[in-house]
Amino acid sequence: MGKVNIHDAKTRLSRLVDEAAMGEEIIIAKSGKPVARLVPIKPAAVPRRKGLLKNKIKIHPDFYRPLPEQVLAAFEGRMPK
Repeated sequence: MGKVNIHDAKTRLSRLVDEAAMGEEIIIAKSGKPVARLVPIKPAAVPRRKGLLKNKIKIHPDFYRPLPEQVLAAFEGRMPK
């Protein structure tokens, strides 16, 4: 929407808030001069908890073994030997 006069903003506040929630920035002006900005609130990041999956994930010992040549070649985009 861009720039809106304060009188229009009071009249259409609900619609302007919906537009801001969808990501649009709305400038509110008084006598043609910008005085406020209506922007969406970014959701707060949820802090990560360390060790949440401790003792819940098991890694098979074969995980650390080298890949077979055919599989390695496929990952690297070349023809296997």
